[in-house]
Amino acid sequence: MSAADSPTGSLTPVVTVVQLDAAVPLDRFADHLDGVDVRLVRAYAGEEPGDADRLDGLIVLGGNMSAHDEHEPGIPATRALLADAARTGVPTLGICLGAQLLAVATGGRVDVAAPPGREAGVVDVRWRPEAAADPLLGTLAADAERAGTRSTPMPTMHADAVVDLPRDATWLAASRVYPYQAFRIGDSAWGVQFHPEASPELMDAWSADAGDAPEERAAIAEAVAAADDVVRAEGARIARAFAGLVAVRAVERTAA
Repeated sequence: MSAADSPTGSLTPVVTVVQLDAAVPLDRFADHLDGVDVRLVRAYAGEEPGDADRLDGLIVLGGNMSAHDEHEPGIPATRALLADAARTGVPTLGICLGAQLLAVATGGRVDVAAPPGREAGVVDVRWRPEAAADPLLGTLAADAERAGTRSTPMPTMHADAVVDLPRDATWLAASRVYPYQAFRIGDSAWGVQFHPEASPELMDAWSADAGDAPEERAAIAEAVAAADDVVRAEGARIARAFAGLVAVRAVERTAA
């Protein structure tokens, strides 16, 4: 890919970040996407990311809307973009709502207000055997296996959930309440229901925005703080690994 083909004209690989909700930013990931430029697209304000075939890499963040909303700014267009990105091999990461959109876009199913109820605070993301060789999440799964826990604590806050994976998805991780915490579509597109990018401050802001009672908000904050050393380190590892995949893909496209 030449500089003219890049969304920004940069010779450095560019990760396009689609922000669907003003209250759900890139947060800590902004500090750890090493070796790539970040192009923020505020879909909630009407900005458009362009076509998938021009993207080096794609991250779709979370939000308070539903993956099925047809009238929320950016939702239908982002579903279509994710389908194209997965089909064409663009390194892609969907987080929370982004993961739900990826699932729906590629043939899975998402329930709004899923029957198990809201999952908020910290969950143990339990790695499945398929995660061991995964290019993005494999190092986390391997470390958890060596530690004997087979799981990694991660922040979460959602009520909608993926209830059926797309037919060609690889199931990577589960939690006690919701089975589809991480999955991969093909070799290049990942969805994670948890929030590896989220700081304690952001989690507390979301809890406040959700109207959580003081005792529930305090319990969430306590759990998030207790896990934060691990979350900070492992979230940074996911961001760096994703940036590395984007860089490799950009080199391959240039060579082609």
